[in-house]
Amino acid sequence: MPRLNTLAKLFAADYWIVLDDVQFARRDYQHRARLASMSHPSRRQWLSIPTHLPHGRSTLIRDALLVDPERSRRRVMHMLAQHYGSSTDWPLFREELDSVLDEFWRTDKTADVAEASTRMLLGLMGWKGRILYSSRLPARSERSQRLADLAAVTQARSYICGTGGTRYLGVVPFTAHGISVVPFRTPASRVWDGGHELSAVHPLMTYGIRAVTKEVRAVAALYRFAD
Repeated sequence: MPRLNTLAKLFAADYWIVLDDVQFARRDYQHRARLASMSHPSRRQWLSIPTHLPHGRSTLIRDALLVDPERSRRRVMHMLAQHYGSSTDWPLFREELDSVLDEFWRTDKTADVAEASTRMLLGLMGWKGRILYSSRLPARSERSQRLADLAAVTQARSYICGTGGTRYLGVVPFTAHGISVVPFRTPASRVWDGGHELSAVHPLMTYGIRAVTKEVRAVAALYRFAD
């Protein structure tokens, strides 16, 4: 259940390349999401999926395993209902959530559940882009070079870079491919409060799917116009 800023960045792009062949990071958002109370947003709680790394710290994202799929499934359903069951849009969200909950029965991979949750949220907002996987595409290993090579596979003209990426990303490999690096920024409005920390489920349920989708579409339009 990615953060709103992450979801909006994906929505603004034509391609989402799932980076499945890099090292899993326990302290990141790859197997957890931060939820908040609708009435008291400062009250926050982690929704985590217990994950086993069969190769220790060197385990790739695609190889990380669910520790207890059925228990995690119940936890996801319970915590989301507890936090957002009073939302007007909860019935629609709950219906779509089945596609994520069913994933716990289909797979033993944490990455599959994470991807399913992102697909579900993008689907709620009507994203029409394409999904690819880095493990199936040619790319060199250096961090910035890898991202530039992956973007080049899609014949991209621009790479949308979040605030975290701007701290390490080198633009030279992108320039070599004729790709511009575009910093991603979001508006300063209530919908985006906590957008870099809280799961996108929080604003979707708090302000409504239609209202948040309108905000995200407006941001996406700015980047398409710039492109």
